[in-house]
Amino acid sequence: MNIKNLISLLAGAALCGVMTVAPAQVPQYGANISQAQTQKALAGALAEAQKINVPMAITVVDTGGHLIGFARSDNTQIGSIAVSQDKANTAVLYRRSTKVFQGILAAGGDGLRVLTLRGVTAVEGGLLIMMDGKIVGAIGVSGGSSEQDGIVAKAGLDALAK
Repeated sequence: MNIKNLISLLAGAALCGVMTVAPAQVPQYGANISQAQTQKALAGALAEAQKINVPMAITVVDTGGHLIGFARSDNTQIGSIAVSQDKANTAVLYRRSTKVFQGILAAGGDGLRVLTLRGVTAVEGGLLIMMDGKIVGAIGVSGGSSEQDGIVAKAGLDALAK
């Protein structure tokens, strides 16, 4: 087979989806987030929730999904307490943001299998907390739209980076 035929064959395979992409490096768990770091993340998230004027529930969990810290704005809907915990647990237990699950579910088809995964909350607002390339916990936020929840969770992570 000459080089021209080989290139055509590879291009055709790529177009047909036959070639696979190497899987991304799976993040590993590290030491648990500290109480001081947790308070910093909670404060950053609460400040963002106040800034956008949406009452929020914010949960930080360790690498095993155990509660490390929690904060809630005045007048937060009660259901958001458990949802924030569920989002944090989903992120840390499955090592990915809840927005990933939201996207998979929204795509339908085979993505609907997400509904069968134990304890998955497929709504944006749960993010991994990473330090030195390792998972140290997760933050989950609930109270606004899924996009607002994601913004507030990200503000918690940004506060840790400062």
